[in-house]
Amino acid sequence: MATKTQNETRADNQTRDSKGRFKEEGGWGGSFGAIAGATAAGAALGVLAMLGRKVAVQSPTAMAGDWMDGLIAEHKAVLKLLDAIEATDDSAVARRKLMLTQLKHALAKHAIEEENVIYPALREAGKIADADELNSEHGYVKQHLYELDNMPAGSASFLATIRTLRGELEEHMRDEEEQLFPQLRASLSDEKNALLTRAMNREGFKVA
Repeated sequence: MATKTQNETRADNQTRDSKGRFKEEGGWGGSFGAIAGATAAGAALGVLAMLGRKVAVQSPTAMAGDWMDGLIAEHKAVLKLLDAIEATDDSAVARRKLMLTQLKHALAKHAIEEENVIYPALREAGKIADADELNSEHGYVKQHLYELDNMPAGSASFLATIRTLRGELEEHMRDEEEQLFPQLRASLSDEKNALLTRAMNREGFKVA
């Protein structure tokens, strides 16, 4: 049997390009293409995962109904989270830190929705002083969150600050739920309320 020459063996391991020239299988070109493909696939999966998380976070608000129902649902979620924090003892440092992070994210998302959409609508409806007061109260909420973030989670002052924050939030929520939000919704047409709902959900999705 004839033995293949080195060139013949090499030719068996090659394919031809569009011009009939031999090209190497694999090599740097093939490796780079595989790496680039894997990187692109990984990036695509990362984007899908991020979008999935955003949808999951925003869904309870979006499914609640209109903008007011969505905000009230978020109020209830925040109060439940505060309940969970208040139920911990001073030894639950890691758990408190985790729940504080969740609380900060929930309140940040909620504040963006209100400050970028609902409070401007209140001002447009003539409730300028009320909108400004609500916005100012958000500033004090952020101050308490800053204090909590910069104190030992196992200290006695941690729960004391949580309770102060809760009291201020409950009063703030009452003003919104029982007076200002129902008044605003009643003063607007169905079309305008629907526009507010869509705008608020878009803002929430950005930071979900």
